[in-house]
Amino acid sequence: MTGTALVTNDAVALGILATILGFVFYTSSSRHPFWQKFYRFIPALLLCYFLPSLLNTFGVIDGHTSQLYFVASRYLLPACLVLLILSVDLKAILGLGPKAVVMFLTGTIGIVIGGPIALLAVSFIEPSLIGVDGPNAVWRGMTTLAGSWIGGGANQAAMKEIYEVGGNIFSVMVTVDVIVANIWMAVLLFMASKAKEIDAKTGADTSAIETLKNKVEKYHAENARIPNLRDLMLIVAVGFGITGVAHIAADFLGPFFEANYPWTEDYSFTSKFFWLVVIVTTIGLAMSFSPVRHLEAAGASKVASAFLYILVATIGLHMDVSKVLDTPLYFLVGIIWMIVHAGFMLLVAKLIKAPLFYMAVGSQANVGGAASAPVVAAAFHPALAPVGVLLAVFGYVLGTYMAWICGQILQLVAV
Repeated sequence: MTGTALVTNDAVALGILATILGFVFYTSSSRHPFWQKFYRFIPALLLCYFLPSLLNTFGVIDGHTSQLYFVASRYLLPACLVLLILSVDLKAILGLGPKAVVMFLTGTIGIVIGGPIALLAVSFIEPSLIGVDGPNAVWRGMTTLAGSWIGGGANQAAMKEIYEVGGNIFSVMVTVDVIVANIWMAVLLFMASKAKEIDAKTGADTSAIETLKNKVEKYHAENARIPNLRDLMLIVAVGFGITGVAHIAADFLGPFFEANYPWTEDYSFTSKFFWLVVIVTTIGLAMSFSPVRHLEAAGASKVASAFLYILVATIGLHMDVSKVLDTPLYFLVGIIWMIVHAGFMLLVAKLIKAPLFYMAVGSQANVGGAASAPVVAAAFHPALAPVGVLLAVFGYVLGTYMAWICGQILQLVAV
């Protein structure tokens, strides 16, 4: 985009983005046949990135001069992470049975090792993908894919800041993320329709799933409630209160490591944003063991999701869709990466005779996060949808740490 943007007032830009998000969510839940057919092929999440990117591409809003992304990434993102992680119930996750947790962690490891393998594989076709560095280096862009495919959009944005990913490579990786992830989700939904036959062939014991259905139904019947103003204000207080504490600590720790241990720059320890994300993740996890976690019953994760989608839209403002067509090799990287993840999942599932439900939901909880893991879980039984959310929230906890590790391995491979 060149020249002066049509809209230069961030208040106006925010209003446009909010209107776009409202339009997408309204139409994606519509029962009108046209919209149902439309969203069967076009994921709503892709539109939340794509429509704002058109504003940037065609000069309506200049995403690089707007301060909306900075505000969203520094204020809304940390609060979002706190509220999402707040609801994680480690005891309940372990109660799902060891095979469910094993399959989820297998999916996480598959993403961590799949990225470097995919980068090496494609570098044989295009050697220029490795041996270089800079904001738009491929390995940096891949860290955002790792963040998204282990945790979700919040972790993806965190990796973008931690590894200082350039706008051009990020634009491509966002598109690779959404397209490749949705192809894999379609495969999982197809497999779900054949679950009984597949489980019968592998000899998996599915009796625990019936118990799980009853437990999930009982839990939500006892805890869910309509939030009142007090609930919402407490949710806001916790999210932004912890964000404030994290900013205080990050403002100290980043410069401290930079001044006293400059060699830790390679591990992101000198980055204030790194400490911001790690601190809110750690505090959120600690508070999940306290009574504060009950704010989830009042909709803490829904408030977090609203913050997240505002962040997603501001990220879209940095995208230039014209760059996507120039880089088909990156889609090959994403496909190979997902094949490694899928192959690893299927192998371990066969070895431990895990039910297909655990494999499918464990994979989607990593790759798709809380937005789509319940969709895959509900394909097995509607009562199991919250299990997808439960595992996906666990992914938010691991996402920051494991994606950072994946980034370190990618850096070793590429640089």
